[in-house]
Amino acid sequence: MTSLTKQRIEQGQTIGIIGGGQLGQMLTFSAKKAGFRVLILDPNPDCSAGQAADDQIVAPYADRQAINELAQRSDVLTYEFENVDLAALRAVQDQVMIPQGTELLAITKNRLREKTFLKNNGLQVAPFAAVNDQNDLQAAIRKIGLPAVLKTCEGGYDGKAQVVLQTSADLPAAAKLLQQGECILEGWIDFSHECSVMVGRNWDGQVSIFPVSENIHRNEILHESIVPARIPPAAQKAAQQMAQKIASALDLCGILGVEFFLGKNGQVYVNELAPRPHNSGHYSIEACNFSQFDIHNRAICNWPLPKIKLLKPVVMVNILGQHVTGARELVFEKPQWQFHDYGKTEVRRDRKMGHITILTNDLEQTLAEIAATKVWD
Repeated sequence: MTSLTKQRIEQGQTIGIIGGGQLGQMLTFSAKKAGFRVLILDPNPDCSAGQAADDQIVAPYADRQAINELAQRSDVLTYEFENVDLAALRAVQDQVMIPQGTELLAITKNRLREKTFLKNNGLQVAPFAAVNDQNDLQAAIRKIGLPAVLKTCEGGYDGKAQVVLQTSADLPAAAKLLQQGECILEGWIDFSHECSVMVGRNWDGQVSIFPVSENIHRNEILHESIVPARIPPAAQKAAQQMAQKIASALDLCGILGVEFFLGKNGQVYVNELAPRPHNSGHYSIEACNFSQFDIHNRAICNWPLPKIKLLKPVVMVNILGQHVTGARELVFEKPQWQFHDYGKTEVRRDRKMGHITILTNDLEQTLAEIAATKVWD
């Protein structure tokens, strides 16, 4: 670790963020509250984060000249998504602090490297195998069995760039996916719950760990996060311990989202890592003493990290494009609900447009109240 990496960033200095979506926007809100200036790099001149930041460089993410300008004008660099151009980032790492480094990205942006890292560090994951062609696929199926999930090693999110193989009848769909490049076959976990844990760590090794979020998905997109998760205390503790172990093994600096499956056998399996704020951590803005965005900014600026406290049970529900009209009507019907709008002008089906956070004394009653609105039917 270089001295440049370990410098402390103080109020009034500038955080540069690669990516201008809603995660960048919420990082910006947190940074501004703490007294930082924020500079965004994004090709969309009206991006969500740019609307809130001090300034924006309008250019493609991989534009070397733009990355250089961002580095020159910032005191620390971070990013809001995994698919950052690693070569461009490495080219400026001697000019500006990049506390997350590039090794974290190299591991987490490739599913095969990520699963191999987790397995090598003693974490429980689904069985997996590298697949480059039909011969590899047949060999992997013989080894792992069906059902299984074939995914591209890079790219893809919210269920994209993957196909579930239930039987040999699904193999034609797999052939199409293999045309996109290197893939990974993962064994199917018979799970009862999907969960996640946000964990933050600074260069001094201080850790902030969030409560376990129970995540409900629809069509592979997060629908609701429920905190505390309705899973056994032992499973919650195991997930948090695994998240902390992963953070240490990665020499993490910043926030990390760790997604888990709770198997019907009671075992906890690590599914995926996200080296950035995560949709399932949005509840923390209202429900915790510090949000995931606060912790990320504190960590990359080398500030001390606090112990996280859940102030009240909470449900977070996503607003996708098809929910916007109904959700905006709820603003005038639900005065206790916290409404977040990301400021995106183009409304598309399944596009994340905002979210709602509901603090509650009764999780089941609140889930029923959400369902009764019919907005998410």
